[in-house]
Order: sequence, then C-alpha cells, then structure tokens
Amino acid sequence: MSAPGNGAAARGSLPRVVAASLIGTTIEWYDYFLYGTAAALVFGKVFFPASDPLTGTLLSFLTYAIGFAARPLGALVFGHFGDRVGRKKLLVVSLLLMGGSTTAIGLLPTYGAVGVTAPVLLTALRLVQGFALGGEWGGAVLLVSEHGDQRRRGFWASWPQGGAPAGNLLAAGVLSLLTGALSDDAFLAWGWRVPFLLSAVLVAVGLWIRLAVDESPLFQQALAAQEEKKAEQAAVEQPPLVAVLRHHWREVLVAMGARMAENISYYVMTTFVLAYAVNHAHFGKQSALNAVLIASAIQFALIPLFGALSDRVGRKPVYLVGAVGVGVWAFVFFGLVDTRSFSQLVVAVTIGLVFHSAMYAPQAAFFSEMFATRMRYSGASIGAQFASVAAGAPAPLIATALLKDYDSATPISVYVAIAAAITVLAVLCGRETRGRDLAEVEERSADGERAERATVA
Repeated sequence: MSAPGNGAAARGSLPRVVAASLIGTTIEWYDYFLYGTAAALVFGKVFFPASDPLTGTLLSFLTYAIGFAARPLGALVFGHFGDRVGRKKLLVVSLLLMGGSTTAIGLLPTYGAVGVTAPVLLTALRLVQGFALGGEWGGAVLLVSEHGDQRRRGFWASWPQGGAPAGNLLAAGVLSLLTGALSDDAFLAWGWRVPFLLSAVLVAVGLWIRLAVDESPLFQQALAAQEEKKAEQAAVEQPPLVAVLRHHWREVLVAMGARMAENISYYVMTTFVLAYAVNHAHFGKQSALNAVLIASAIQFALIPLFGALSDRVGRKPVYLVGAVGVGVWAFVFFGLVDTRSFSQLVVAVTIGLVFHSAMYAPQAAFFSEMFATRMRYSGASIGAQFASVAAGAPAPLIATALLKDYDSATPISVYVAIAAAITVLAVLCGRETRGRDLAEVEERSADGERAERATVA
C-alpha cells in the first residue's frame, strides 16, 4: 500500500497543513499556559486570598494540576473518534472547547465576590481546558505527519510542537505587557482578565484557518481499506482503544516513559520558575515573565532544527541528549536563579528549554511512527496524555511542596533527574522509527510477534 502522503499533491498542500496545525496548537497552548502563568502570579491572590502567599500559590497550582486529570479522558474520546471519523473534525471541536473555556475564565467572579463558588467554577473550566488539550495534540501532529513524506517527517511534524513555546511566548508576552502597563492593584482588579478574553478573537482566527485544510489522505485511504475489508469479510472493527492496548501496548509504555522528563522539566522550568523567581529569589513579576519570554522565543526557533536533526541521525539519539541534559541541568538551574541576576535567570531557563527541545521536537514523529494508521490518534494521544497525569500535572505542585518542606531547591533538582532517568530507560527500550512509511506500519499481533513491514532508512 503506498502512502498518499508521499504524493506530489499532498506535498503541495503540506505548508498549508503545517501552518494550520501550528496556529491551532499555538492558540490552544496560549489558552492552557495562560492559566499556568496566571496560577503562578495571580490566582493565589484572586481566588485564594485567605491563604499565605506560598499556600495560596500551592492551592492555585492544585487547580492547575486538576486540568491534567481531564487530559487522558480527552485523549480517549478524541482518539476514538479521530481514528473513526478523521483528524480534522476533532481538531475543530478541541479548538472551540479550549477557546470557550478560556474566555469564560476571563468572566469569572472572584473569591471576594462569590466566595468558594469562584474557585469551584475556575476548577470546572480548567477541566474543560484539559479535556480539549488531551485531544488536540495527537490530531495536530498526526495531520502533519500523515501529509508529509518519511524523509523529512521529523522536521515537518516538529512545527506543531512549536505551538507550545509560541503559546507560552504569547501568554507570557501579553501578561508581561499588562504588568508593565498597569499598577499591581489594577492588574489584580481587572487586568489579568484581558488575556483570557482575548482568546475569543484568537479562536475565531484559528477556526477559520483550521477549517481550510484537508483531511489526512493517509487516514482516508486506511478508512477506505478498512471499510472494504469489513464488507468482504463481514468483520467487526475493534474500537481503537481496544486495538491499541492489544497490539501496541509496548509502544504506549515507551511513549509514556519518554514523556516523563520532557513534561516535568518543562513545567518546572517555565511555570514553577515564575513562582520561585518572584517569591523565593525576589524578582519582579515582569522580570520573571520576560525571562520565560526570551527563552520561549529561542525554543521556538530551535524546535524545527532538532526535528530536522532527528531526520538525519534518528529520533532516539536526539531524544536521549535532551533527557540526559535536562537531568544534569536541573542541578545548575536553581543556582543560577538564586543569583538574583536577570541575565542568569534567562540563561537558566533558556538552556533548560534547549534540552527540552531536543526531546520535544522529535516526539511528534517518534510517537506517530509507532502506531498503525487506524489506531494512531488513540495510541499517540494515550501515550502522551496519560503520562501527563503523572508528569506535568503534579510537577509545579510537587516542586512547590518540596520547596515549602525543605526550603531548598535541591530536592526539586533530584525530582527532575529521576524523571530524566525514567525517560532514558524508556527511549532505550523503544525502537528507532526514523524513515518508517506510515502506510506500512501494522499492528503487533496478540501473541507479541511483530506484524510490521515498515522499512527503516
């Protein structure tokens, strides 16, 4: 079976698909990171004002972590329907859910107005955000992976990954602009709402762009082949979740392990660091935000470069460099922040995100190449989002609790290093996937024998 994604027509539409995926993921990550940034700087005072500053931040991060609990559910639901009806339709739904919930956060009453109802509503909207993001990532990277050719898949598929730093850049940039333009009282009274309300405009733009792209040709061909098979054999197709757990459970475990260091390090070095820099190292809010801004801009430029590198040397070597690097850098990171020098803060976050990019850039192609087409959305999403519950969800919460208990950042560095060790082991246990033809990746049979004809360059 030849991959339609390798044809000239598909290649001609690839830049448009890449642009639509990048813009869509940027908007979704903007919404998601906006919450995390506000949790570090604002929500503790607005929604938990009765607590001391560190406890308020802890409670704020708790509502932040709760959003991750909905991401596996989003992965299951969006993965199921994405493997049944297509990638594009589900990406439109995820964008609407994320944008609607983020805009609603900007309209919430505060604790001072309605009491405990305010944090309850905040938590409910965070759950909707998590559900939407759980379905977004898999669809966005697969739409690009399945349109592109196998020779440069790492490069092209890394572009939707750029939506994370771009979204973080946008969120931190808007908040930095507001904190610089407004007094602290004005920012806490109403200024923090502006970035959330801005999401409504961004979603309208993203929706217009996303509706213009075509469905994955590889998915359409696989769907047609499956329908033909069902008609000939009167076979009942397994639900994608069942098929993934039966045929690709090893790949799911590899993906989950690969996500540990990538997810934990990112949220420690971009979200928790804001609270640490302001409350512990005594930086101003704007300085902390600007450091993340600068580092995110550099990361955005690096991601496609690391994606291209994975096309040359393989997914695993690039990923391993990132995992080992971030495990070592964690012990340098907080020492640089503690110098209370803005330039050192920028260096700390930037180098941390360089190592993160080495994991994050090849991840899209790496995970896509593990699974067969008719279960790829489910497999990639489950592997990525179930890991986020144990990794990214509690990372700022655990880091804040460790700092509170030990009054030292060393236990946090150890925590990141342990995550790095898990990721190294997982990636070493996985197979190199560079050069695989996605149209020829088949499921692993139930007795564990490989039924895969994929060629590896």
